Amino acid sequence: MKKYKHEAQLLKKALQIGEVYALQRGFAKFPPGISEKDKVEALYMLLAEDKRLTPLPKDKITGPEMRHKLVLWLANQLPKDHELLDG
Repeated sequence: MKKYKHEAQLLKKALQIGEVYALQRGFAKFPPGISEKDKVEALYMLLAEDKRLTPLPKDKITGPEMRHKLVLWLANQLPKDHELLDG
């Protein structure tokens, strides 16, 4: 499992971009006060359903694994020399 030095920042950006993607797909905006855990789960499920990321095996779907999948999803879309991809 590839680790990134700036994984927390990548996750934050992935959640922002994922929310925009969900809105474009016709889903409602996340309500104020929704937990990061719930956002991660909702966006992971949407992106896996839309085949935008490779889904985890059912027995491996955990919070940290879903977060990491969102980070990988974003990292694959960024230019190779992007500042958040160092390390």
